[in-house]
Amino acid sequence: MIELTVDAAGLARSRFAISPLHEVVATLLPWGIRPAPDVDPWVARARRVLRRAQLPLLSELALDTGGYVPDFLSPHPLQPSPSVEEELQRVRCTPPERVLGELQALRDGRPCNGLAGSELPPGVRRAMARGGAHVARQAADEMRRYWELAFAPHWDAAKNALDAEVDRCAGVLARHGAATLFNSLHPHIRWADGTLHVESRYQIALPVPQVIVVPSLVAPQPAVAVDPTHDGARPPMLVHPVRDKTITDTITPTAPTTQTAQLLGPTRAALLTALTQPATTQQLAARHYLSPATVSYHLGVLHRAGLITRTRTGRTVLYRQTPHATRLTRSQ
Repeated sequence: MIELTVDAAGLARSRFAISPLHEVVATLLPWGIRPAPDVDPWVARARRVLRRAQLPLLSELALDTGGYVPDFLSPHPLQPSPSVEEELQRVRCTPPERVLGELQALRDGRPCNGLAGSELPPGVRRAMARGGAHVARQAADEMRRYWELAFAPHWDAAKNALDAEVDRCAGVLARHGAATLFNSLHPHIRWADGTLHVESRYQIALPVPQVIVVPSLVAPQPAVAVDPTHDGARPPMLVHPVRDKTITDTITPTAPTTQTAQLLGPTRAALLTALTQPATTQQLAARHYLSPATVSYHLGVLHRAGLITRTRTGRTVLYRQTPHATRLTRSQ
């Protein structure tokens, strides 16, 4: 059980925030490899993207069983809704001593809190040998790549779902107060007598200056991020799952109809149907488990047929359905 005692002033300072990097890092936990049965398809695919994208540091830090993922990968949001670029810059600029301290906490564990230590993988040890600043830079670079392949195509819809959850919580707070709000987040979260109780296999009880509450589409159950280095400067982050399917169903990718697949072929139909939102060749390749060359070939055919447009922004080329393709897929 995790018990966080918050006084009236701390309760007044507590706030909600939406963190894109938290959703990324949440897939490195066992939740990412064994997602809940009703989890959205893009979450279930993220680990497969991680394995295929050659991201050595993130791959070695990802967990198959219980454990700890270093907190510097998902900095506490300073704003209600920071951009992924702002959060990646904070990862890149993490103080080297904090990076090394959290990796040492990963190695040594916290037995008194129920967190076992684990041997650091060889790639992590090699990165640590080059210093904490190098680890932070490599982590930020790999997380940017992971974000672009597995999350960026879905983030607008995901953020809408998370914003809706924050709005719901704001309504509960305004009408019924903080105690009712915390008790409404999840059956495993309970507020009583100035203490927030979160069911967990870890044992932690401490007073805290405030709580940052982060809704998540990835997490299947509540979790609390507590600073393992004991520097005392970071408040805990309480994660609670969003499971309102009327909201999260909007994120589920649309599959092509049988008629469209028969007309264009299954691969081409799947790519065309996915392009209701702009995407790059690399993003489509990761999402559909195809080589970039295969995707490029099919996009060329669709473009010559007048079914997709392509727009260059800097070094990036984005593809999207034409109005004719939209009418075609809907009519089919």
